[in-house]
Amino acid sequence: MNLKPLGDRVLVKPIEKKEEKVGGIIIPDTAKEKPQEGTVEAVGPGKLNDKGERIAMNVKVKDKVLYGKYSGTELKIGDVEYLVMHEDDIFGIIS
Repeated sequence: MNLKPLGDRVLVKPIEKKEEKVGGIIIPDTAKEKPQEGTVEAVGPGKLNDKGERIAMNVKVKDKVLYGKYSGTELKIGDVEYLVMHEDDIFGIIS
């Protein structure tokens, strides 16, 4: 299934951080923080301004991005979980 975001929306695949065990303590999944980094999988064409001109997107496919903890809407395609969010919810591109 292919998904093409509309407007200034971006499809992001969250990057799960590796489980760290400090002193032998295992943190359950319910207590773990949501990831805030992800890889852009698809990008919409951009938002229209008041004159009807398309505003170019700042992110592109395969960019590694940092976004807010509660940003986006969770979406599951097949067995893979994604987030759909507005470009404004992305804080920056990680190089």
